[in-house]
Amino acid sequence: MFTREDGTPLRPGAVSEHFAAVAARLGLPPVRFHDLRHGAATMLLAAGQPPKVISETLGHSTVAFTMDVYTEVAGELAEAAAVAIAAFIPRRAKIVPNEGPNDH
Repeated sequence: MFTREDGTPLRPGAVSEHFAAVAARLGLPPVRFHDLRHGAATMLLAAGQPPKVISETLGHSTVAFTMDVYTEVAGELAEAAAVAIAAFIPRRAKIVPNEGPNDH
């Protein structure tokens, strides 16, 4: 909730409208004010911050809510996941001679 200096609340859409006007004036791509929370959560996750820290930063009561609703898979995270799983996939088969009971 945003208020004026005297504590009275702003009209519900005022902050979003002001943010959109400033972003347009600066030539930024259109993004909703609320989307900044999603971006912040995603960037904190990509930066390796623990989910609990992200949840507390956003003021959520549970980590599960934060992870389910406010984070999206960032390109860096998807790439890191692909690299990690690729490490488990053999690049070529290793041929191991089959030794029988008399082959020593």
